[in-house]
Amino acid sequence: METTLTLLHWLYLAIVLTVILLMIFRRDVVLPCLAGIFLIGIISQGTLVGGAQTVFKALERAGTELFDIMLVIALMVSMLKALQSMGADYLMVAPAKRLMRKPAVAFWALAGVMFLAATFFWPTPAVALVGTILIPVAIAAGLSPMAAAQALNLAGHGMALSGDVVLQGAPAITARAAGVDVGLVLTKGAMLGWTAGLVALVVAFFMLRKEIFSGKPQSTELLQTEAPTEYPGYAKIFAALVPLVFFTIVFIMVRSNINPDIPGIRGGSATALLGGAAAVMMMLSTVTHHRGHGLEKIVEFLRDGFLFAIKVFAPVIPIAGFFFIGAPRHAAAILGEGTPGYMFDLGTALAANIPLSAIPLAFGIVLVGLLTGLDGSGFSGLPLVGSLAASLGGPTGVDVATLAALGQVAAIWAGGGTLTAWAFGVVADAGIAGVRPIDLVRRNFIAVMAGLLVATILAIFMM
Repeated sequence: METTLTLLHWLYLAIVLTVILLMIFRRDVVLPCLAGIFLIGIISQGTLVGGAQTVFKALERAGTELFDIMLVIALMVSMLKALQSMGADYLMVAPAKRLMRKPAVAFWALAGVMFLAATFFWPTPAVALVGTILIPVAIAAGLSPMAAAQALNLAGHGMALSGDVVLQGAPAITARAAGVDVGLVLTKGAMLGWTAGLVALVVAFFMLRKEIFSGKPQSTELLQTEAPTEYPGYAKIFAALVPLVFFTIVFIMVRSNINPDIPGIRGGSATALLGGAAAVMMMLSTVTHHRGHGLEKIVEFLRDGFLFAIKVFAPVIPIAGFFFIGAPRHAAAILGEGTPGYMFDLGTALAANIPLSAIPLAFGIVLVGLLTGLDGSGFSGLPLVGSLAASLGGPTGVDVATLAALGQVAAIWAGGGTLTAWAFGVVADAGIAGVRPIDLVRRNFIAVMAGLLVATILAIFMM
C-alpha cells in the first residue's frame, strides 16, 4: 500500500534534520525538540491548547518509557554511596585493579565482558552490572569515562544486541516479517552485527588512542579510587558480598536462559532483579554501618542516587518525547488514535523509491533501518525492514534473509542504540559512566558508520 506523506510528515522531517545538524555542530537540541512537539501538536490538534497538551503528553510518555532504566541506575548509585560511606567500594574493586593496570587492557576488557553479559541476558541490565563493578577500575587504570562508555555501548547495545543470538528476539521479529527461517536471519545477523561491532570498536579505540594511552588516572562520580585511610572490619564482608550477589544473579540469568525448564529472566525481569538486589544491599549496608542513624542516612543515599539519574535523564526526556512521535505506537498515545508514525512512514516512502538491485538495495535498507531507529527503540523498525526485504529482495533475486538481517543490524545499531542520544542503550551506558548521552553519540558516529559500511559491503557479497 502506498504511503501518503502529509504536511506534518515533511514538518517532522525538517525538525529531525535540524536536530541532526545541531548535534553535528555540538549544540544542545532540547529546545528545538520541545518546539517541534509544540508545533506538531498545534497543527495536529488544531488549537494552542492541544499543542501545549501534546508537549506534556510527549514528555510523560518518554518519562514512563525511560523510568525503569533511570530507576535501576538510581538504585545502583544509591547502593554505591552506601558502600562508599564505609570504604567497601574501594575494597570491592581493589583486586581487579591488579588485572586492569593499563587503560588499553581496560578498554578491551570492558568491551569483552559487556559483550558476553549482554549476549546472555540483555544489554541494559548488563550495563548496570558490568558498569558498576568495572568502570571505576577502568577509570582508575587511566581510561577516560567517555572511553569506558564507548566500550560498553558499542559492545553491548551495538554488537551483542544487533545479533541477539541467545535471546533471539530481534531475529525472530525480522524473520517473521520477512517470511524466512529464523535460523537464517540469526546466522547472517550475527555475522553482520559482529563484523560491524569489531570494526566500530577498533575505529573507536584508535580514535581514542590519545586518551587511552595517556595513562592518567581519571576521577569518577561513582566510586572512590583512592584507598580509604581506615574502614571497619565488616567493610570487607560487604566488599565480598556485593560482587558475590551480583555474580550469582548473572549465573541465575544465564542458567534460566539456557535451561528451557526454567522461566527465562531477561529484559524487564532482569532489570528488576538487579535493581531490587541493589536496594537490598543498600539497606543492609546502611543499617550495618550507620545503625541508629540508618533511618536518615538511607534517605541521603537514595537522594544522591536519584539526583545522579535525573541529571543524566533530564535533557534526554524532551528529545525522546519528540522522536517517539515518529513511532506508530507512541504517536497514537501522544496525539490520539489513528495518528501515523511520521518517521515510520518516511522510511516506508523512501524504501518504495529504492532501485531494485543488490547494491542500492543494501544501502537503501541500511538507510531505512537508521531512520526507523531514530525513535530510540531499534526494535520498532524490524517489521518494516523484514517486510521490505521480502517485497524488494524477492523479485530481484537478492537473498532475502541477508537483506533482512542487514536492515535489522542497522535499525538496532541506530535505535538500540549507539546513534540516538535518547535511546535506552545510550542513556544507560552514558549514565553509568557519568557522561552526557549526546556526547557519547557524537563520539560513536564515525566508528559506528565505519562498522555499518563494512557490514553492508559484506552483506552485498553474501547476497
